Formats: sequence, C-alpha cells, structure tokens
Amino acid sequence: MSPVSFTQKAKAGIEAIEPGRKEVLHELESWVSDLMERHKEKRRLWFPSDLLPSEERISYEDTLLLEKLPENARGLPDEARVSLALNLLTEEGLPHFHRLVATYLGPDSIYARWNRLWTAEEDRHGTIIRDYTRAARIFNARELDRLQYDYIEAGFNPDWKADPYRLLAYTSLQERATQWAHAKTGRLAGKYEPVLRRLLGHIAGDESRHHAFYRDVFKGILQLDVNRALNSLLKVMPALQMPGHTIPEYEAMSRVVYRSGIYGPWKYMEIVEELLDYWKIGAMTGLNGAGQKAQDALMALPRRLKRFAERADQKYTPRTYRFPFLYNRPLAC
Repeated sequence: MSPVSFTQKAKAGIEAIEPGRKEVLHELESWVSDLMERHKEKRRLWFPSDLLPSEERISYEDTLLLEKLPENARGLPDEARVSLALNLLTEEGLPHFHRLVATYLGPDSIYARWNRLWTAEEDRHGTIIRDYTRAARIFNARELDRLQYDYIEAGFNPDWKADPYRLLAYTSLQERATQWAHAKTGRLAGKYEPVLRRLLGHIAGDESRHHAFYRDVFKGILQLDVNRALNSLLKVMPALQMPGHTIPEYEAMSRVVYRSGIYGPWKYMEIVEELLDYWKIGAMTGLNGAGQKAQDALMALPRRLKRFAERADQKYTPRTYRFPFLYNRPLAC
C-alpha cells in the first residue's frame, strides 16, 4: 500500500501545489480505508466478559476464580497498583480523546468511521480494568472514583493550533507508550496474578494495532506534505504531554511508575528513535528551509532526550508517596 503523492498528480496535469491540510487528509482517504481494513483483519475482537466472568449463570470453576481473585491479588506490590490505577484512569479519559479525533479529523468520511471503531475498541479497556479492580478489591474504590471524576471534569485540551497533523503525530507516539505501559504492568503483576497479566496483554495488543494505524496514516502525510508534516511532528515529539496529566496526583503516580521501571524518559527516547527510523526522517530529501530545520532538530532529538533522562536519574531523590486510593500507606521509591 502507498498513498499517491500530490507531486505525482501534478506531473499528470492535476494542480496540487501547497495543498491545505484538509486536502491532504482527503487525498489520503483510500489509504486510510486500506489501513482500517488491515487493522480489522489483524485484530481478534474480544469483550470484557471473555476475560472476567460476569454472567448471571456462571460455572462452578468461574465462581471459584472470582472468589479467589482478592486473595490472589493481595500479593500485588503497590508499585503495580499505582501503575494499574494510572493506566485505568487514562483509559477512562476516552471521552476526551474521541472528541479530539472528531474535532481534528471531522465528523464525516473514513476518519469518522475509524474514530467510532477505535472508540468502541478502546472503551473495553477501561471497562475490563475497572471490572477487575472491583472484583479483586485492590483499591479504596471511592478514592479512585473521585480521581476518575476529577479527571473527566478537568478535561484534556492540548494546544495543537487546529493542526490535524499534530493529532496524528501525537497518537502515533502515545499509543506506543500506552502499549508499553500496559504490557510492562502486566509482566510485573503477572508474577502474582495471572488473570491481570492476561487482560493487560489483550489491551496491549489492541494498543499495538492502534499505534500501527496512526503511525502509517502519518507516514502517508509525510509522503504528501513533508515540510509541514515535519514541522507538526517537531511541535509534538520533543515533549509528549501524556493524556493523563490532568489527573490529580498524576506527577507523583508517574514518578512511581518511572522508578519502578515500567515507563519513563528512557522508554520514550526509544519510542522516538523507533518512529524516526520507521518514517525514515533522516533520509528525506527535497525539503524547503523550514523542513530542513525541522528534520535536523528531529534527528538531534534522541540525544536531547538521552541527556534529559540522564539528568533525571542523577537528580532523583528517593521519596515516600501516599495515595488515598491505596489507603495512604507509605510507598518508598
């Protein structure tokens, strides 16, 4: 699959000089349709009830599984619980993300179809994690409910200057980061609770496919409108603002997640390197002055992120955290 470039069309006699971003998105619709079909072919559609029994009529084996969940989950370290809480709250911010995709990519066309499909798939993530945490009784549920309420009320409104390219650059990065956070949390938790590892594995698989979709849509944009695409990427990539940053206590929770080896600056640097390589940013030619400057800055970014991660490690002082959803018990890291 490959999008047809505006340059190729211009050579064929179709005027395509400096198209607007909306025109580029429109030109990519057949490409996006192909990516969407690829996504549907690769996915294995699952539902929360497949992973955690919840029927009125339940087998004896499933009854035992549910009865044993709180006991099995008791061994989960608080670091894993904090990461799970942060992942859950982020997933439950889905109303913000659906709105942003609809706002930046429009209410019609293939992009709207993708937004509905993506939202339906993402909606299961918060549902299954919430179902699990209630069944396993691993949090002070009311305190977690309060965080979720405050997060939804606070909103998530990144300053992307009405630029849809920034949305697609952001989702390319963020979906990969989310995939990693779920997978690593699952591996840490799986030492104690295999049910949790299994459901987080399903979620991480979804996030991997979502990442592949957004990554390849942005690849198409780079082929059609490279100079503006590089500048949009440069506005987003140096300092990815995670969607949960408006969650109360987000900073403390993210520090625990980082110090626990689940996700942090070093992993983000790897993600940036992956995408720069996948998109072949360093090999792009025929750029204008602004595009060349953006390319240079993007290729220098991994070194900057490495220095940032090194400084963060050097300056970090062990702390003791207390979270109401963990009954304020001390967590030192």
